[in-house]
Amino acid sequence: MIATDAALAEFLPALQAAPWVALDTEADSLHSYPEKLCLVQLSIPGRDVLVDPLAGINLNPLWRALSGRELLLHGGDYDLRLLHRGQGFTPTAVFDTMLAARLLGLKEFGLNSLVRRFLGVELEKGPQRADWSRRPLTERMITYARNDSRYLHPLSEVLRAQLAARGRLEWHAQMCRQLIHEAVQPPENHDAAWRIKGADRLSPRGQAILRELWHWREREARTANRPPFFVLSHDRLFELAVAAANDQSCQELIPPRYSPRRRARLEAALSRARSLPESAWPVPRPRVVLRLSPAQKNFLEHLRERRDRAARHLGLDPTLIASRSTLTRLAVDWEKHAAELLPWQRELLQDGAPAAH
Repeated sequence: MIATDAALAEFLPALQAAPWVALDTEADSLHSYPEKLCLVQLSIPGRDVLVDPLAGINLNPLWRALSGRELLLHGGDYDLRLLHRGQGFTPTAVFDTMLAARLLGLKEFGLNSLVRRFLGVELEKGPQRADWSRRPLTERMITYARNDSRYLHPLSEVLRAQLAARGRLEWHAQMCRQLIHEAVQPPENHDAAWRIKGADRLSPRGQAILRELWHWREREARTANRPPFFVLSHDRLFELAVAAANDQSCQELIPPRYSPRRRARLEAALSRARSLPESAWPVPRPRVVLRLSPAQKNFLEHLRERRDRAARHLGLDPTLIASRSTLTRLAVDWEKHAAELLPWQRELLQDGAPAAH
């Protein structure tokens, strides 16, 4: 385990000289809020290394050493978002083995399944829900963590060769570039994040109360360093908003486990929310009801048939080419929404597109 600046400095020359690097991360989103990077697993030829971000070491030299090169990942969307948000690091290129497996039409594309299928190695499922912020790590946790990066290189070599044999390497490269692009996008508009399931069914006043309660829960979660659902579930948050909007008592809805201080802060938030003037209520989002014309319905069916035919021919999950919602948007306005497709996806659907005007 690399837990000092000196140990990291000693490792970096080998990392920089390595012809390939595999990477994985472990984070704590169950016991911390916001989520916390707890471990970085790196594999290079002949060496599997664990780096401890919780040891207080300066990780900037590590990110500089990893910049400008391809990293081997498996299902790397979460890892990339975590590293971008928390560390300000975004790799130049990646090879994602899960995306490669999906592009080869494999139905089981988890790391354990792929390692078993192609390398003949049976990995322990391991402590997937472990508290990775605990120290010291158990031997079982260390083994599990190392295995997450140890087999990525031999696996990537097998998958890369199969993609090349089927002419799909460029498709995979496009998907990996999109993976990086999506990882650096800003998170959902925080001002709209309070619109949990059911929010649009509330009256404008009810939405104002829900918004106030949501922000109260965020503050409590950050103060307690616990995920928001540990503070209050979505369902109870919604029930409180409904009761308060109807000027009903909320006392029975407040969890009895709350300390007097937390209860007082919640009651203050409820009081503020109930007294908000109408001018401070959120503007309801317009309801968009998409009604397709007969021509658009025909075009949608044509696109779906073309997608499914291509998927059968290629042995792919049809949604890997385009989801139902994407097809619907394309049927409404191909010129506007075709840019949502990757070039290889667009090419498979292109002959079904209306002529440009």
